[in-house]
Amino acid sequence: MSTTPDTTATEASPPKGSTPDGAPPGEAQKLPLFALLALATAVFITSLTETLPAGLLPSMSGDLNVSEAATGQTVTIYALGTALTAIPLTAATARWRRKRLLLTAVAGFAVANTVTAVSSEYGLTMVARFVAGVAAGLAWALLAGYARRLAPVPLQGKAIAVAMAGIPVALSLGVPAGTFLGTQLGWRWAFLSMTALTVVLLVWISAAVPDFPGQEAGPRPKMLRALKVSGVSAVLFVTLVFVLAHTILYAYIATFLDDVGLGDSADLVLLVFGAASLLSIWIVGAQIHRRLRQLTIASTLLVAAGAAVLAVLSDSTALVYAAAALWGLGWGGVPTLLQTAVADAGGEEADSAQAMLVTLWNVAMAGGGVAGGLLLDSIGSDSFPWTVLVLLAPVLVVVVASRAHGFPARRPGV
Repeated sequence: MSTTPDTTATEASPPKGSTPDGAPPGEAQKLPLFALLALATAVFITSLTETLPAGLLPSMSGDLNVSEAATGQTVTIYALGTALTAIPLTAATARWRRKRLLLTAVAGFAVANTVTAVSSEYGLTMVARFVAGVAAGLAWALLAGYARRLAPVPLQGKAIAVAMAGIPVALSLGVPAGTFLGTQLGWRWAFLSMTALTVVLLVWISAAVPDFPGQEAGPRPKMLRALKVSGVSAVLFVTLVFVLAHTILYAYIATFLDDVGLGDSADLVLLVFGAASLLSIWIVGAQIHRRLRQLTIASTLLVAAGAAVLAVLSDSTALVYAAAALWGLGWGGVPTLLQTAVADAGGEEADSAQAMLVTLWNVAMAGGGVAGGLLLDSIGSDSFPWTVLVLLAPVLVVVVASRAHGFPARRPGV
């Protein structure tokens, strides 16, 4: 997820007498697809590095000689790295050339994934995962704004959509493929394949992605002011609790499936989840302009329905796959819904509200990894779907209650 937009007023304005991409007036404008696809690949690597351990927990825990609950903290430490460093590092590197910063962030993934792949020590693995989270914080703060600056003004929305396509691809194809590779060749090869892809991406960015200057110096936004804007707190609460619920189940999904006798099919279950997520993203993209509130309610209910099926009917293989489909159909569009809702609610404080949302998102992911580990050790994996149901109850209440602000019946300007 991205934090604040990576543009300034002067940089966003094209030179007089030219289009934003430097083309002469009247010349047909088009997206720089080769450069945008490089950014989409960076988004893919960021998302996949974050979620890949979810499908590999049993094999990783065996090699690292720790419990699966402890291995699940590789997701927690990644999220903490992002949550703790995204805003301060983004501020510290605001004046860096954008291409230099992007290459630095991507190189961080190459180093972190390589160390993760070769490490036999749990402590070193956790350090590598924290470094990966730091790299993610830099990347998320940069990528959406970078994509926007690559495109002419009328096409900036499409440019961001192309770049962010790496997220659903990582969910629908990357995690299942990584899980399959880890099952067939060993989990270390899954991380080494990420390193290989990252090296290719470094060359791709160097050759195809234009450079831009960093941001001009200016006053830092006052984050807490956004909390006083009507509706922002409601969206942030929903973000924190919804992501916490999702992460508790997703971070330990391989363990859950192993306990219900589907450990060998984790890659297929994740493929169903990812495919449903792609469909969800398409539906949300087509309908969010007029139906943000209804879509958010539907997403909450669909994830709850999937969790309910896993809670009481997980002895049926077919119903586990059905539950994964419901879960993916509900979850896929949630990032878009929540980012749009907080931007609408934030108004003039939208940048600060977005930065707070990204931080809380990663805090929730870290909390989900910790909470899931505690639940696994104390109760067992069958507690995960029940916990999701408990957490989604207040989420649904807040969304339904925020009819005037936060999740209004009618979006501003519609």
